[in-house]
Amino acid sequence: MVTRAEELILLAVWRLQEEAYGASIRTHLSNVTGDDWPIATVYTPLDRLTKKGLLRSRMGAPTGERGGRSRKLYRLTSEGVRVLTRARQVTEEMWKDLPDPGLSWS
Repeated sequence: MVTRAEELILLAVWRLQEEAYGASIRTHLSNVTGDDWPIATVYTPLDRLTKKGLLRSRMGAPTGERGGRSRKLYRLTSEGVRVLTRARQVTEEMWKDLPDPGLSWS
């Protein structure tokens, strides 16, 4: 299992594909959730998810806008896809057959 934040980071990496690097992941998460994602809340889980074998990282080509520095790019592993698939199944099962929230506490 992964935390909700780790799940969202894995989903962002999957969505961004070849553009999945720290800053782009942070921006994507902020845009989707409407919340601020401090950079440490992205990079620390990225390292942890890489150590768990759910992500792979590699250095990209140097970029002009970063003064020639390379970006660390992330990619989901097959184990990462498996963990996300399981998380989705669990979430769907938890939501299944719940009463309408507008009716449950009136």
